Amino acid sequence: MPERRPRLEGKVAIVTGAGSSGAGIGNGKAAAVLFASEGARVVLADMHEERAEETRALIRGEGGEASVFRADVTSEADCRRMVAAAVERYGRLDILVNNVGISKRGSILDVTEEEWDRVMAVNVKTMVLASRQAIPVMKETGGGAIINISSTAGLRAHHSTPYSTSKAAVIGLTMSMAADHGPDNIRVNCIAPGLVYTPMVAPRMDEGLRRRRREAAPLGTEGTGWDVGWAAVYLASDEARWVTGVVLPVDAGLTIISPITYEPLAQQTWDQAAGG
Repeated sequence: MPERRPRLEGKVAIVTGAGSSGAGIGNGKAAAVLFASEGARVVLADMHEERAEETRALIRGEGGEASVFRADVTSEADCRRMVAAAVERYGRLDILVNNVGISKRGSILDVTEEEWDRVMAVNVKTMVLASRQAIPVMKETGGGAIINISSTAGLRAHHSTPYSTSKAAVIGLTMSMAADHGPDNIRVNCIAPGLVYTPMVAPRMDEGLRRRRREAAPLGTEGTGWDVGWAAVYLASDEARWVTGVVLPVDAGLTIISPITYEPLAQQTWDQAAGG
């Protein structure tokens, strides 16, 4: 058989939130490393430059090509500079992964107006700002792929109303963008991670909770950032050329079983899902 070509050969990608908040591999870090391993040149965007530098070191250690860009993607000016940097460094932009997100527990009675606005700004507005800078550049070179990171919390109740609402908004945003920009050959898809184990949730975990999270879904195994990253590789690649506007759960089958979110034990489990 002929040797397989890298799936993202010749493509340029931006991954926001490309560093991890602690030791280990988060969703953005995994996507960036895998994109580079599949031939993409990657702009690693993060507010914390040192975190993105760790990702770049991994990529360079495997012979890939990446560069760091410090960006606060709640700022449209930073998003504009981020996209411009990708074009300046690599000549084009083909892929955008909107990965930045935060969590806030509680009902609408618990959350303050400032907390609500902050979750919506980080989890939804950042995707709008980054995408509207990226789309015109993608159009110039014949199209591209945008991947928004949502969560299974956007598909079912989660005991975290601000977070769930924001992640449901990401799904609606994805569908609308896919319809709006399909004629420009820009595909827009969404990944909904389940109870993945990432550096964001690790500090709040013990072995008992990790076991219960594993056992909550049909596959009975623990997900990691790599699982989300491989899904992003597929959606970014030409293999997915006819796929747009989809929500892809990466959750070991959690969303296909009966809701368990309001049982006491399950509440504790779901409260730890924010890293997805």
